[in-house]
Formats: sequence, structure tokens, C-alpha cells
Amino acid sequence: MANNTSQEGSPQLKPDTSEETPPPLPPRPENLTFLAGSGRPQSSAGSVKGTQRGSLRPSLLQSKATTALSLEGSGQYTHGETISGSSTPSRQPSLANIGYNYMRSASDVDDTASIRSAVPPSESGVGDVESLLGDVVTERDQTAFESVASVRQDPGLFEETLFGDAAELEKEFETELDEIDELKTDGSNQESVMKAWRSKLKHYLILSSAGKPIYSRHGDDHLITNYIGIIQTIISFYNSADDPLRSFTAGDARFAILSRGYLNLVAISRLHESFSELRAQLEALYMQILSTLTLPNMERMFSSRPSTDLRRPLQGTESLLSALADGFTRGSPSTLLSALECLKLRKAHRNAINNTLLKCRTPSLLYGLIVANGRLVSVVRPKKHSLHPGDLHLVFNMLFEAGGVKAGGGENWIPLCLPGFNNTGYLYMYVSFLSASRDGVEVEERRTADGKGEGEVAIIFISANKEGFFELRQMRNDLIEQMSKNGSLDHILESVSQGRSSCTDILPGTVLRHFLYKSRSNVQYCMSSYDPFFSTPFSRRRLLSIYGDLHAQLHSRPVRLKIHYTTSTSYVALAWSSPVFELYCVAPASTSRAALAQAATALVNWAKRSEERLFLIGGAVF
Repeated sequence: MANNTSQEGSPQLKPDTSEETPPPLPPRPENLTFLAGSGRPQSSAGSVKGTQRGSLRPSLLQSKATTALSLEGSGQYTHGETISGSSTPSRQPSLANIGYNYMRSASDVDDTASIRSAVPPSESGVGDVESLLGDVVTERDQTAFESVASVRQDPGLFEETLFGDAAELEKEFETELDEIDELKTDGSNQESVMKAWRSKLKHYLILSSAGKPIYSRHGDDHLITNYIGIIQTIISFYNSADDPLRSFTAGDARFAILSRGYLNLVAISRLHESFSELRAQLEALYMQILSTLTLPNMERMFSSRPSTDLRRPLQGTESLLSALADGFTRGSPSTLLSALECLKLRKAHRNAINNTLLKCRTPSLLYGLIVANGRLVSVVRPKKHSLHPGDLHLVFNMLFEAGGVKAGGGENWIPLCLPGFNNTGYLYMYVSFLSASRDGVEVEERRTADGKGEGEVAIIFISANKEGFFELRQMRNDLIEQMSKNGSLDHILESVSQGRSSCTDILPGTVLRHFLYKSRSNVQYCMSSYDPFFSTPFSRRRLLSIYGDLHAQLHSRPVRLKIHYTTSTSYVALAWSSPVFELYCVAPASTSRAALAQAATALVNWAKRSEERLFLIGGAVF
């Protein structure tokens, strides 16, 4: 059982139900009228801004722009919720309601079913925070001390306590993304197919409000129909009382539910993920559907016929949904941080690329991007418009994860909706991958352990003009010619070939094994190389689970923490949040708190010195 130690005044003791068997959902009462009264226990649905059923615009779309220019009037996206200013206080259910809603693990900060205790000031006072981060904590930061630091001793995400039998789980994870055989008409393989389906650690299901299946990551209609019916019954039970169900736990599986208009999206996970993470993933899947159909088209179909089978208009895009879902299963820092990764380049080199983009720009261009290996190199955009992380996640997923566009070769002209820009209409995207045969560019085509090509460099132009293909093609040819002359292409390919730096390359002798650093103002992040400590998919999945836990600890409290420190038998981890940045880092368990604080401080100083290399600041603006 975890021992959460926070400087939050007097002790607040609440029952720890993480080791108990969750009770079943209550029986449906004969008289439903009492559910509307004040005596009804509140479910986990909560009436949180931006998450209600009637709100069709995803809260993920309200995140800040990917450049210095922010969307006016937007809220700040925080782990799947939209808030204004400070964090939205979470409701505190009574003890009787905890089991009714869902059982929460001790790793979830917003989860009330955990034990939090305060320690004497001598052990965790201001002096302790100063020793944790040295001279980084200023006198101003020491005000409102209850939000400054949290220290937790955790059994460890690498241990059996949270991951079960690690060896057995790793074995299951190796086949997690394998496809399941279809059921034969005679039912001869039903037992083996059902066993394979139940062995999956994570499922995504999308259904209409009428209960029609739309998408399932694993299994066909014959396999999932009964499960869809059960889930639809549970969702309808809560929706009938205007208290939509958002999440619950059954056994060792977590269920997160997102209702958006006529759609219900469900994530079922046996991995170590918070409900907030799962809901953010469902938001992204919803955005993927909007990017194909647009919101008005989808509303029109369902308003005229509520039992519409949405699989027909979505036919051919299942690979995009599956690629997105598989990325979440493997672990997605971009989705966790709601930010984009930028390719590290010298300031002068990036400026040269930006100037070249501006020089070659054509009147039809709305947005122009250069992307290498799924990392942003440069952006050209209008002065009063900016791109949103959710939109670019969808574009990058289409190009670098699903692989369908690149597999076609040559050039592509793709109509798509960018929900963060305008969820009511289509834009047109010109895509061209650099190739040695056509462009004379030596692009090494090889795959990395995380499935991305080291030499995949794409030119992306977005326009509102559906007749702008040839104009954008000419811009692409002019851009490649100019970048070849001034050496910009060589600089991009050199940076791609170098890959991410390891912690010891950045800070020789550091105790850190991995880190994530997010620039809050630019909504971009950088990270160290997974090698050599996290070279397998399962080890990376566990690492992202640690970061997900740290992120939840920082962002899910009514009063946001600045520092959270976690220890276990196999690692120590630190999360550090400021108005400028967020830092998440991991070190061996033998690392002292002082050594970890010193390493974190050095890393922050390095990031500040290297900011113009690590991040795309402003971009090329016209």
C-alpha cells in the first residue's frame, strides 16, 4: 500500500480500497425517479466543463497552439479536462459512494480512495523542499506551501504489486498488437478466438448512442456484439439520470467512457494508466473520426437516422484508428503531455529553413510543415492563426504511424478536417516524402525499434483551395531546390541520423536514465533516448506508465503541485512543474534525493540554454 506524504496541513485519512475486490454495480431500481434527487450517489461522471454529453467539441482541441501564438479564449488542456485558470476542484464523494462509483488505485492523485498523511514540518517543511531542489526554489515559491511538494513511497511500477507477474505480462505484451483470427461460421475456433480476445491488455470500443458498433481494436462484430450490448446498457443506465458515467473499475481492468454527441467511446485497460490518460486517448480517437467526417456531416446522419451504421462512411479509415490506438498502447508522450516533439537543430539552421519556406510560399498556402521522423522541423503559418497539437497528432499518425500515405509513394492530395482549426469543413493536404531517386537526397530508409523510419522526411502543405494541387507541387519543388542549395536538407538529415541524445550525452556522469521536458509556452517537448535502459517495447511501456503516474500527481489535485517525488525498490522519479516548463525524470533506486535534485536542476539549466535548438519558437509567420 502506498504511503502518500504531502504538505497539505492536517492529516486526511480516507479508506484505501486498492486491495479490495470492487463491488458490482448496484441493481437497477424499479423506480428511477429518485435518481434525479439529491439523495442519488454521484457517479464518476461529474459535471466538468468540456466533458458533458452535449458538448461535441473535444476538450483536447482547446489546448494551446504549437507555437508562441495561443488560441484566444481557450482553456488550458490538462490531462483530458478543460479548465480555466487553476485546476477544477474535484468532488469528494462520501465513503459510501466510493465503491459505488469505481475503485481507484493509490497511484491516482484525483482518486479519493487512497490514504494521504501529513508529516511533521521538520521532515517535510520548506527546508526540505530547498534541499530537494537546491537554490531553484525561490522565496516567492515558498508561499502557499501546501502546493509545493509531494513525496511518495511507492511499491514501484517495475514490481509485481502493480504489474502482476512482470515476466508473464511482458509475454502478453509482445503479442498485444497481433490480430485476432475471425470466427469461423461453424464456430470450431470460437474457444481459441475468445481466449485470444480476453488475453488482450487493452481494448478500444466505439459505438453509437443507439448501441450500434462502430469500431473495435480487437475482434469483429460477431465477437464483440454481446459486450457492446452490456456496455450500452451500463451507459444508458447513467445517462437516463443526466449523470453520464465516465469511468469505473472491474477486477483488474479500468473502464473509461467518453460520450460525445451521438458517440460513446470506451477504453478498457489492464495496463497501469489513470482514467485521465484513458479519456485523453478517447478524445484523440474522437478527433480522428471528426477528421474524416466533420461534425456537421456526422450530426446530419444521426439526426435523420439515429440507428445509422457509421462504419460505412468510415470505411477505409480503420487503419488510422488502429494506428492511433496502438500508439497509445505502446505509450505516447505526445498524448500524455498534449505537446509535440521537435527535431533538434541549430538556431541558424532552423532560421534558414523558415526563411526558405517564406520565400517559396504561394498564395494558396494556409499551413506548411517540414516533418522528420515524426518530429517537427519547421512551420509556416499566418500571423493570426496557429496549429493545435491535436490536429498535428492526427496528421503525424496518418503519415508516420498508419503508413498508408507513404506506402502509396510519390505525392498525395488528401482532403481532411482539422477539428482544432475548423471541425465543420475540409481542408486539403499535399504530402510528399523525400526520396533519393526523385530528389537526389540520401535518405536512409530503415526502421527503428519504435517503428518509425529514421529517414522519413515529409513536406506537408495545407490549403483551403481544393484546386491548389499543382500550385503546391511547384512550391514543393522550389523548396527542395532552395534547401538543397543552402544545405538545409543536409542539416535535417544529419540531425535525424544522430537521433535523440542520451542523458549522459547531455549531462556527463548524470544519475538520470531518462527524462521528458515540456516547454509550456511552445507546447513542445524533448526527451532523451530510450537506449540503453529502455530498449524493449515493454520497458518503454513501463517507463511511460511512470510518467503517466507523475503527470497525474501534478495535474489532478485541486491545488496543483509544483514538485512530486516518488521512490520505489527499483527507481526514483521526480516531476517538477513551473509556469515555464514541466520536467519528468527517472533514476535508479540507489539515487539520493539530493543527487536527483542536482541532476534535475542541471537538466533544466541545459534546456534553458538550448531552448532555441530544442524547440520551434514562433516559426515562419506571414
